[in-house]
Amino acid sequence: MKRGTMVLSTFAVVLALALPAWAQSKQLPTQTMTVEGTIETIDQSKRAMNIKTADGKMVAVNVPPSVKRFPELKVGDKIKATYNNNVMVRLKPAGEAPVDTAATATTTGKTSGTKAMVRTMTAEIVDIDKSASSITFVGPNGWKYSRRVVDPKVFDQVKVGDKVDITWNTDLTVSVQ
Repeated sequence: MKRGTMVLSTFAVVLALALPAWAQSKQLPTQTMTVEGTIETIDQSKRAMNIKTADGKMVAVNVPPSVKRFPELKVGDKIKATYNNNVMVRLKPAGEAPVDTAATATTTGKTSGTKAMVRTMTAEIVDIDKSASSITFVGPNGWKYSRRVVDPKVFDQVKVGDKVDITWNTDLTVSVQ
């Protein structure tokens, strides 16, 4: 119960902080990836496993330390892992201080677990590629990120050198089938 309350509280705080900037933010399309299959190999020390999907493909999955029941998984277990990545970008007004924050929350059940993270950081636009419909950002500590942009109007609103705040809301859910 406490964990569920913590997840809700974390997202409520993030939402409350984001509301004043809502009109100035642009939400990029959510990326969702789901892998379902059988664990073929597992490396407990590296927290990594290979999953064989129904069509015979092998998919490597790195499991974050927050997944407490990882040591209970074994070769042959059927699992499903879903990763959602939701990104908001806000053009930063001149003179506004840079940000770099992160909050995480974890929930666990008997056969599943979810880890959620919300991270906000200030980054600079270093490349705009209209032909590939993408923008490349550089943030703290040389971090670099490129993202496809669906709405072409965005390219008319930004330029190389602009500062933006990028907020990620990501979650990974792993469940044993």
